[in-house]
Amino acid sequence: MEVSFYWGEGMGKNRILVVEDDQAISDGIAVNLQYSGYDYRVFGHGQDAADSLEEDHSYDIALLDIMLPGIDGFELLGYMKKYNIPVIYLTAKNDAASEIKGLRGGAEDYIVKPFDMLTLLVRIEKVLERTGKLDKILRVKDITIDLDSHIVTKSGEEIMLAPLEFEVFVMLVKYKNRTIPRQKLLNEIWGIDFFGGTRTVDVHIAHLRRKLDINDMIKTIPKYGYRLEE
Repeated sequence: MEVSFYWGEGMGKNRILVVEDDQAISDGIAVNLQYSGYDYRVFGHGQDAADSLEEDHSYDIALLDIMLPGIDGFELLGYMKKYNIPVIYLTAKNDAASEIKGLRGGAEDYIVKPFDMLTLLVRIEKVLERTGKLDKILRVKDITIDLDSHIVTKSGEEIMLAPLEFEVFVMLVKYKNRTIPRQKLLNEIWGIDFFGGTRTVDVHIAHLRRKLDINDMIKTIPKYGYRLEE
C-alpha cells in the first residue's frame, strides 16, 4: 500500500523517492527530509513504487529498502536505472554478499539499519553532489547561500564570511531544526585529524551570530552542540 508525502520550500528542490515498508522508519525518514526541505514521496510496496515510475520519475535520488513486499530492492534497482535515478540502499541485510551485490549492481551507497539520520542526510547530499543533482542554493528566512560562488546575502546585502565560517553556517542550514554535536561539526569541517578543541567551533558560531544578526536562530545545546531553528 502506497503512502505519499510532498513538501516544497526548504533547503532546495531536490526530490527523493523513499521505498520502505517499515512505517516507523519511513516516518522518521519523512520527518527528517521535511526538516531539510526536500520534496519526497514514500512507498511501502516495491511493485507500487515500480508501477508509479512510468507516470512520475522526476526523482534526484531513491532510498530503497531491500526486503520489500511485491518486488525487492535489488529488482527495483533496475527500474531506477531506466530513469537514471541514483540509489542508496537502506537495509537490515548486513552481510557482505548483499552489500557487494547492491554496489556492483549500481547503487551509489549501502547503509545498514539502524542508522543515524544525520549520517543519512550527509550521504544523500554526497550522492546528489557526486551525480551533479545537488541544488546549489540554500535559503533560510531572509538569508541566501550560493554554494558555487560561496556568497551569502541577507535581505539582498552580501555578508562577508571567512571560509570556515561559511562551512559551519552551510552545515547548520542544511541540517536545520536538528541538533549538531560540536564534535560532528569539528570532524566534518576541520577534519578528524584536527588537534584543536571544540572551543574553535564556539568561536565561529559567535562570529556567525554577530555577522548575520541571527543570535536568536542559533540555539546552544549545553555540553552538546548547536541547532539552527527556522
